[in-house]
Amino acid sequence: MSGAARPPATSRPSIWHGLCQSTDLLVRLAGSVARPVLRVALAVPFFRSGLTRWDGFLSLAPSAEYLFEEEFKLHLFGGVFDIPAPLVVAHLTSLAEITLPVLLVIGLATRFAALGLLAMVGVIQLVVPDGWANFHLPWAALAIAIVALGAGPLSLDALILRLWPRRTPVGQS
Repeated sequence: MSGAARPPATSRPSIWHGLCQSTDLLVRLAGSVARPVLRVALAVPFFRSGLTRWDGFLSLAPSAEYLFEEEFKLHLFGGVFDIPAPLVVAHLTSLAEITLPVLLVIGLATRFAALGLLAMVGVIQLVVPDGWANFHLPWAALAIAIVALGAGPLSLDALILRLWPRRTPVGQS
């Protein structure tokens, strides 16, 4: 005889087994929904901001020009400085606030779009240093999570990888 006697097998699954199965189901469900929700959560505030900056197709609103020329200042090393080339920066920022969120929502070039928005959050922090706790930190956390996790299965990135899988270069395995 070897070791301790085993309890008799039952036909009913144990409570522990049922809990593990429920947890596995919850993890799969949350895993499939989490990444698209992260993408939308980061995209919405930037897209909404971008909409306020345009006055027609590719025509920057006068209010956006005014903000970048007069109101927005960089807070660096204890000093306050004008934004260099404010109209160029206004156009680039406004374009990014529209295109990067769209890329995020559809899940195309997702990690690069999130990285671009993370860079914008860094610049926004320099312009509005008091917004870090309520806005910048959550936005940065969302962007970092998206860069780390990727777009997920519900994305154009995933569809592209399914249609055109990566091939190993000749001579490498």
